[in-house]
Amino acid sequence: MTLPRKQLISIEETPYYHIVSRCVRRAYLCGRDPLTSRCYEHRRKWIQQRVKYRAGIFSIDICAYAVMHNHYHLVLKVNSTKNWSNKQVLVYWAALCKLPRHCQQYLDGDDLGTKEREWVEEKIAIYRQRLMSISWFMKLLNQHIAIAANAEDQCTGHFWENRFKSQALLDESALLTCMAYVDLNPIRAAMARTPETSEFTSIQERINTKTSYLLAFGQGQMICRIHLQII
Repeated sequence: MTLPRKQLISIEETPYYHIVSRCVRRAYLCGRDPLTSRCYEHRRKWIQQRVKYRAGIFSIDICAYAVMHNHYHLVLKVNSTKNWSNKQVLVYWAALCKLPRHCQQYLDGDDLGTKEREWVEEKIAIYRQRLMSISWFMKLLNQHIAIAANAEDQCTGHFWENRFKSQALLDESALLTCMAYVDLNPIRAAMARTPETSEFTSIQERINTKTSYLLAFGQGQMICRIHLQII
């Protein structure tokens, strides 16, 4: 029997969670369908870009990710929105959904009556919780991908399984083990031979970022040496 989401995700216990969302159809989420020979590889980019976009709005960090053929993995860290101002909460939520009229008026600095202001403050409290909610993060993320995929496939119906799977990571050891599991998933699935060639994964991105930093650092040293020689 499945448990309520509130029993699976408790920020008081740990901010770190391993999330898995799987495509419900036979057709591939990404990659090439061996029966139809149709390529869906571009959808991996959709997911990678949308995950980063959502993380830039929600108070949630991406610790690791891997986009596979018919599912994807995320390791998330949930941060508090306690220190966010009321207007900051409204601005971020407005990037996700259209604000009610009174909320938009509050954001624009219009004068509101006492009852309207109290109503807006209640809404802000709701949005503040949603912006640190994995359930809302996943709902809006998967909804966007499902709409795009259904439009491309010219069909309707469910694209994802009913619920994403969530596993709490209760200590540093569990976090590191899970991140390694996610990073190496494409290699175990024979989608790549090395982490450097594992496309649409956090490990490849970290390697490329480190390489770029080292190259830039090396170039900076060379420029300094040239400058010293000129002097």
